[in-house]
Parts: sequence; structure tokens; C-alpha cells
Amino acid sequence: MSEEAGRAGGLLSSLRQMTSTLIEVVYTRVELFAVELDEERRRIARALWLAAVGAFCLSLGILLAVLFLVVLFWDDHRLLVLGILAFGFLGAGIAAMLAFRARLAARGRLFSQTLEELRRDRDRLEP
Repeated sequence: MSEEAGRAGGLLSSLRQMTSTLIEVVYTRVELFAVELDEERRRIARALWLAAVGAFCLSLGILLAVLFLVVLFWDDHRLLVLGILAFGFLGAGIAAMLAFRARLAARGRLFSQTLEELRRDRDRLEP
């Protein structure tokens, strides 16, 4: 009877240890996911803040440069200057949007480290 109780206790102890290990592995993966999510959120917030400040400063500078050029050529070629600047800014804006779209498409996969760890775990568990 004590031998059967020892086997049952050993089996139950092994199951508890295995469950504890499984819970710890899942906890570690969820914690890694949370860290990556927080890093991505901070990276996006920083990028948006810098983009907003940069866009404001560039817009103000461009507006003042256009105003300067129009006033400079007010008597002779003000319409020509406005047309050239308008087409130049439209071209630059289109080029910037195409570069932005390409940059978004080329960005790395989100949560790649978490997915890699889960892939390794799956590979270890397969027979």
C-alpha cells in the first residue's frame, strides 16, 4: 500500500512540477510580449512627437521662404514664382508620401522576439 501511495505521490508531484514549469514558461512569454508592446508604443509616440515638431517647423520655414520670394519678385514675376514653388512643394510632398509608404512596408515584424521564443518552445515540445 505504501508503494502505491509513493507512486501516486511521485506522479502527482511530477504533474505539479510540470504544471508549475508550464505556467512559468507562459508567464515569461507574456512578460516578453508586454515589454515588446511597451517598447513599440514608446517608439511610436516618440516618432509621432518628432514628426509633429518637425512638420510644424518645416511648414513655418517654408511659408516664410515662400513669402520672402513672392515679396522679392512682387513687381516682375510673382505669379511665376508662386507657380514654381507650388509645383515644387507638390512634388516634394508626393515624394515624401511615397517614401513614407515604402518605410511602413519595410518595417520589421511586430513582436518578432515573442514569436521566435514561442516557435522555439513549440520546436522543443515536438517529438
